[in-house]
Amino acid sequence: MEYNQQPTHSIVIGYLAWIFGFFGAHRFYYGKSLSGTIYFLTLGIFFIGWIVDLFLIPMMDREADLRYEPGPIDYNVAWLLLVFLGLFGVHRFYLGKIGTGILYLLTLGFFGLGYIYDLWTLNDQITLINSRYTRHSTGR
Repeated sequence: MEYNQQPTHSIVIGYLAWIFGFFGAHRFYYGKSLSGTIYFLTLGIFFIGWIVDLFLIPMMDREADLRYEPGPIDYNVAWLLLVFLGLFGVHRFYLGKIGTGILYLLTLGFFGLGYIYDLWTLNDQITLINSRYTRHSTGR
């Protein structure tokens, strides 16, 4: 695996999300959707896992930088838009998904289900877009 020189995620945002980590926020941010859901359902595995994660965030940040593709779509901007304006589809507009952005705007994020879907898949959606851009710009 090739190391990405450009970081995709921010450790500062990781720690800010950790403040709400007992709901799994930092785990979703770093692409750990299953454990994020478990944290959401168990209050950070009864707060114990949440405290342990305080020390694991640097490792999660490095793993995310290796796993996800850097490019024109910034993960941090997309996540902030999802968290604060996701029910209105603003993150979808940012990703260039105008049709679903309008649909989210009219239905409050498909009645919240689309918002949950995006919590699970946003990193992969961005990687797909960024890798298309990278392949197109390098001729691969």
